[in-house]
Amino acid sequence: MAEFKHIHIVGGGLAGSEAAWQAAEAGAHVILHEMRPVRGTEAHLTDSLAELVCSNSFRSDDWENNAVGLLHAEMRRCGSVIMRAADANQVPAGGALAVDRHGFSAAVQAAIEGHPNIQIQREEVAGLPPEDWDNVVIATGPLTSPALAEAVRGLTGEESLSFFDAIAPIAHRESIDFSVAWFQSRYDKVGPGGDGADYVNCPMNEAEYNAFIDALLAGEKTDFKEWEKSTPYFEGCLPIEVMAERGRETLRFGPMKPVGLRDPRTGTRPHAVVQLRQDNALGTLFNMVGFQTKLKHGAQTAIFRMIPGLQNAQFARLGGLHRNTFINSPRLLNPDLTLKAMPRLRFAGQVTGVEGYVESAAIGLLAGRFASGTAVPPPRETALGALLNHITLGGDAKTFQPMNVNFGLFPDLEIGKLPKGQDRGKARKQAMARRAIAAIEGWLGVRSEAA
Repeated sequence: MAEFKHIHIVGGGLAGSEAAWQAAEAGAHVILHEMRPVRGTEAHLTDSLAELVCSNSFRSDDWENNAVGLLHAEMRRCGSVIMRAADANQVPAGGALAVDRHGFSAAVQAAIEGHPNIQIQREEVAGLPPEDWDNVVIATGPLTSPALAEAVRGLTGEESLSFFDAIAPIAHRESIDFSVAWFQSRYDKVGPGGDGADYVNCPMNEAEYNAFIDALLAGEKTDFKEWEKSTPYFEGCLPIEVMAERGRETLRFGPMKPVGLRDPRTGTRPHAVVQLRQDNALGTLFNMVGFQTKLKHGAQTAIFRMIPGLQNAQFARLGGLHRNTFINSPRLLNPDLTLKAMPRLRFAGQVTGVEGYVESAAIGLLAGRFASGTAVPPPRETALGALLNHITLGGDAKTFQPMNVNFGLFPDLEIGKLPKGQDRGKARKQAMARRAIAAIEGWLGVRSEAA
């Protein structure tokens, strides 16, 4: 194994933890710098590595039909510590991979602390890393400290782009009224660790839904500071009251859609449904799916208790709002994630303009491998390669915005004539997924087990 100089990784979130693990597994000596608890953030509650701030879901685990599920499969093949911890701490969530957030974070931290090639330093890296750090991965996430963000802005001459990201509330299961609410996954779909009845469903009739929308629109919202007022939201994580402002039916076709669900009391589909997903392994906490919000805490409690089944809800955590920052990666980064203006610096995670836990960890995985000198960019036909290509080459620098992995980022694939009645779009995704698995195994140089 070749000898490496120290690799300094700034930030102990999902991307930083994954980057540290991948580099250390390659034989590099890694120093992981995490500023918590020396300096806190607006959103973190603990000083644990890889703390999940928003949802506890890693989204779909279906590698054949969903791009994020495919990304899961590729990362597992790459020995991802994030995926290993997620798999070991999964909770029922239908077709999604959701985790006990505390167990997940503890598992990642134990792995990092126990690796002989990794040293953790609890300190803030204010401004640019010292000049004698010649191999640095900046994985400071969407809550990059102001001093470091300002230093990067000064170095690149680029204004960092920003958007707001919101946190969904978490309720105690014992406070949910199950004479009204019931357990069911949409279409009774069975997912990892689940049984087809993985979500708590709170039904609304038309009058209840309209009253709820009125309350959302009238509820007192968080006031923004002057410098925050022009910051755009990320479309994939809009606060529910912002969605409600776009039209009374918006939520019924979004997080409150009732499709695939049937109220056991009536045998019919409700007008709208609020779903809650298990948040911890004990099954004592459930988060409100898609209910990111910027309502003030008092308004949240009053409005969310209007939801049938949650009239006596006790909340372990209410929703919140924080500012996320990301760089214009297509303009600033090389294909190996190094900064064009200063190649000793690499960027990884959500700060590069990917959106989602898994995507952030995936870019950390690549950054760690690149920093250790053990990898070239993966093929564009893979989920890892498609995501990397989008943020470094394929994205339009003029309109660059955070992006989840999706099959639209992959090179096109023509499929032949299909049997009558077979869904062409589904067949195409499955063919692209099979192509991706073959390509990632070729990139790794090994043949692994089935996805």
